[in-house]
Order: sequence, then C-alpha cells, then structure tokens
Amino acid sequence: MSNTKYIPTIGIECHVQLATKTKLFSEVDNDARGKEPNSCVSPVDYALPGMLPRLNGEAIRLAILAGRAMNCEINSHSRFDRKHYFYPDSPKGYQITQFYEPIIGEGYVELPSGTKIRIEHAHLEGDAGKLTHYDSYSLVDLNRVDTPLIEIVSMPDIHSAKDAHDYCKELWRLMTFAGVSYGDLYNGNMRFDVNISLAPEGAKKLGTRAEIKNLNSFRSVERAAEYEIIRQTKIYEKGEKVVQETRGWNDASGKTTTQRSKEEAKDYRYMPEPDLPPINLSDDFIETESAKLPPMPADYRKIFKGKIPEDILELLLDYPKLAEKLNDTDEKYAKNIANLFTSVLLAEEKSAEYLNDLPSTKDLNELAEMNENKELSSTATKEVFLRLFDPQMKHRGAKNIAKELGLIQENDLGALEKIVDAVLAKPETKKAQEDYRNGEQKVIGFLIGQVMKESKGKANPSAVQEIIKQKLA
Repeated sequence: MSNTKYIPTIGIECHVQLATKTKLFSEVDNDARGKEPNSCVSPVDYALPGMLPRLNGEAIRLAILAGRAMNCEINSHSRFDRKHYFYPDSPKGYQITQFYEPIIGEGYVELPSGTKIRIEHAHLEGDAGKLTHYDSYSLVDLNRVDTPLIEIVSMPDIHSAKDAHDYCKELWRLMTFAGVSYGDLYNGNMRFDVNISLAPEGAKKLGTRAEIKNLNSFRSVERAAEYEIIRQTKIYEKGEKVVQETRGWNDASGKTTTQRSKEEAKDYRYMPEPDLPPINLSDDFIETESAKLPPMPADYRKIFKGKIPEDILELLLDYPKLAEKLNDTDEKYAKNIANLFTSVLLAEEKSAEYLNDLPSTKDLNELAEMNENKELSSTATKEVFLRLFDPQMKHRGAKNIAKELGLIQENDLGALEKIVDAVLAKPETKKAQEDYRNGEQKVIGFLIGQVMKESKGKANPSAVQEIIKQKLA
C-alpha cells in the first residue's frame, strides 16, 4: 500500500456569528465581542420553565445577505428543529437549529484562484455556551447561548490544505464585506469544523473521516489539515483503519488529538421545534433584502484587474473599508493610493484606529495627483498621508498640509539649473564631477545630495539628476 497515492477530501462547516444587537430568541445583548461571563443571559437562554423563544427578524435579513454573498438560493420556506444533546453549556438540553428545511440553499464560493467550492446549504441556529476547563473543574459561561449563527456546510470539493485555508479566508471576507458578521476570529465570531478523509487515487468511495472542531484561524485550518492528511496516510500505509471521530487541534504542538467518537444525526433525535412557527418569506422581501448586498471581493477583483498588482489587491481585500474607499477614488490614482494603504497605513501601530476614520476621497486624489506630478517626493507623500489622520491637521487638506510643511518640490527647470550651476561651481564638488566623467556613475548621488541640500530639500531629485547628467556630458 505504500506506493498508493491517497487523495484528501475536505469538507468544512463554518459557524458565523451574526452581527445582530440581540440574541436569536431573546432581547438580550448579542455578546459578539466577549463581555464578562454570564452577563448577557435571560430566562430564555438558561431555559427557565415556561419561557418561550421569540425569533429575531434581523437575523433573517442577515441570513439572506449571507446567502447571496455565497451565490446561494434563499428558501422562501424554512423551519426550526430541536437537536438534542446534553452538555453543561446547553441548559435546554437541546439546540434550536434548522436540520430539515434550512433558510439558505445551494450555492458556491469562488476562491481567488478561480476554484469554486460548492455550498450544500447554510442554516440558522442558536449557539451553545462556552466551557472553560481547568485542572480539576470547568466553568460555564452562558453569554454565547442562543447568539445567532448561520452554519455554512460546504460540499467535499476541497482537496488540499492550501485550498482549505483559502476557502475559509474567502468565506470570512464574504461575511465581513456583506456586513453579516464582525468577523472577529479571536472572540469566536467565526469558527471552523474541518472534516478530512483520505481515499486511494481513483476510488469511488470516500474514506473514513475525522472532524477537527472549533478552529479559529485560517493558519490553524491549514496546519490541522496538513497534519491530519499525514496522520491518516501513515495509518493506511500500516494496513490499519481510520476511526471516525472528533479530534481537537493543539496549536502549540501542531497536532490533532482524539476527543470523542463521532455522533451520527440519529443520535441527536431531531424533532420539529414546537415553540416557533415556520419562516415564510415572500419573493419581494427576499429580493428587497438581497438588493442591499454591497460589492463583494469578486467585484473588486474585476474592478481593479490590471490597475493594481494582485498581491496588493488581495491584501486590501482583508479590509473592506479600504477596498470601498479605494473604489471611490479616481481610478487613475488607484495604484498610488493602494500602495499608501498597504505600505504606509497598514504598517502603522494605530492602523486599526485609523481604519475607522479614513481621509476623504478628495484628499486622497489630491495627494496622489501631487505625487504623480512630481510636486511631492515619495517620502513627502507618505508624510502628508499620515498627517491626514492627525485630528489637528486633517481638515486642512492635502495640498495645504504639504505647503505648511514646506514639502512641495521645485520643478521649475530654470530655477533648478541655477542651483545645479551653483553646486557644480563649488570646489568641493570638482572631484566628484571628474570621477563621474571617468565612468564612476555612483558619485552622481553625492552631487544630487548637494543640490538637495542647497534647495533645502525642495528640488525634484529626478529633474536634478537629468540636469547634472546634461551638464557633465
């Protein structure tokens, strides 16, 4: 068997916490950013007898946007079911979910590479609570109980750890661009369950799968998939069988470990939820809500194709506000402004703060225009750009800031020629001139530096270089 090539097949279930103000079945704060344990709970959440769930309409609207972002059908009829299991973080003893008739039907997510990963469906459900384990005891936090989720189930179309990474990242982009979720991975706004199986090349049947639960970073998804592919390959090469089970991922050790044998759907004893009526949506309502979907990453890729390098664009697509702002600016300055966003803004310590208050479209266009007209050097452009985030200066405008700081370059060729003549007349530059004429090209940097010094930094270096070359030819 050691010569047999095994093909991995990966399916991913992604839990997306919706950005509603309140929970799915009660009017309590939706703990999306990690508040004090057990501070966001209601009698409905901890299953006080007689308490009835009340459906959050905003969750329905966000589910429609999520579905459209994934090119999915929206089902006009859907309903809730009870999924029974008994864990300390589930006070009701069941989870309200959509097993038989989900709100989101089939669709697909297209990766930056062009690969399409099919979506089987996505359903609404209330989340479970959170257990924190210590050496001899565990603590229960019910803040997360019944926070609204959509669980997105992919088809088994992924066949590499890299594509698993890219799929999860693109899914995160779609949900954040659509405004469906805050996308805060650290606080569990999106979590990934990764199902992995191996089968010999050419086999018609998939192998036995293992499920790695609750991964909360794209890198963890990729590393866990890589490890599991190697682990299962070794098992098959020994002539042994892979056990169907749930496994956990340890980021520090880089290994998956057994947690429990995998439950089948019949173990959950699904039944219709008796306390919630079915959801019936009109075609007009679905279309009206769908029309609110803003431009998605694929739209920006089409808009900026050939105008911005792909690596810079993919970096910008991690920040919806930057992509949206860039789309508002003059397209002839797109590359210039994109470079400022990626190489200057995102390198700043306060970049997260700055993203909430970006410069005006007018200032960005004006700044890029000054740079391209050689009125500002690259260094000066970066300085003015950062001043546009300064509360004391940003309202003055890019051009006025540049003038106040004395950063406008001298482009008058006549004025520059006089400065160059004055520098070349100085005794201390004679040797450099002679060396240049003798073929030492590097010394021109010294001469340019002398001109810049004489002009107090305002001379256009490119123009100065051309004048010096002409003078010394």
